[in-house]
Amino acid sequence: MRPREAMRLALRDLYANSWRLVPVNAALGVLLFAVGVLTVASRGALVLAIVAGPFAAALVHCAVTLVRTGNLVLVDAFDGLRLHWRRGLALGAAGTALVWLGFLAVHFYSGSHYTWPLVFVTVYVLLLLGIYQIILWTLAIAEPNRPLRVVAVEAAALGAGRPGSTLLLGLALLLVNLGGVAAALMPFLTFTIAYSFIAVAHFALPRPPTEDLV
Repeated sequence: MRPREAMRLALRDLYANSWRLVPVNAALGVLLFAVGVLTVASRGALVLAIVAGPFAAALVHCAVTLVRTGNLVLVDAFDGLRLHWRRGLALGAAGTALVWLGFLAVHFYSGSHYTWPLVFVTVYVLLLLGIYQIILWTLAIAEPNRPLRVVAVEAAALGAGRPGSTLLLGLALLLVNLGGVAAALMPFLTFTIAYSFIAVAHFALPRPPTEDLV
């Protein structure tokens, strides 16, 4: 599915199911915001972001369920948390490690006049890895019985097979989330994260038969 169509369908789904997605999205957003505030005081607090992993997994489960079935109920969020909390912790740990290594790299390269161009290279690589991460989360939650290493290869293959579309979608969702942050805190916490996961689910998962009629 093309990025524009994935984002259009995600907007439709979010509009129809926003009140069901808001609670788990808000819980995830509050956790991430709290980790961000604590990290300002102590960099070691970034490790607490791992705790947000199960809540992110529950939100991805909601997005996958919505895209696959066209229907979502509040209990799906609890089912997602129960089914995927271990995988959420693993993916959360990987994501936290990525952010930590990226922070260290940017800090190191920005400390010298001769290496500052590498800051831009590092940020670009982090952007690509961030896009890969959100695809990995989607496929990992959509196929919980498959080993993570297998899903990781499939996520990489999807991105490599559709590099332009994947990068375009990633940049568009980055702008959406930055716009949410700039507009106000609460819209960011309650809408844009869920919207991003739904859009990626439409982009990465096989198209449901009923969607051909949309």
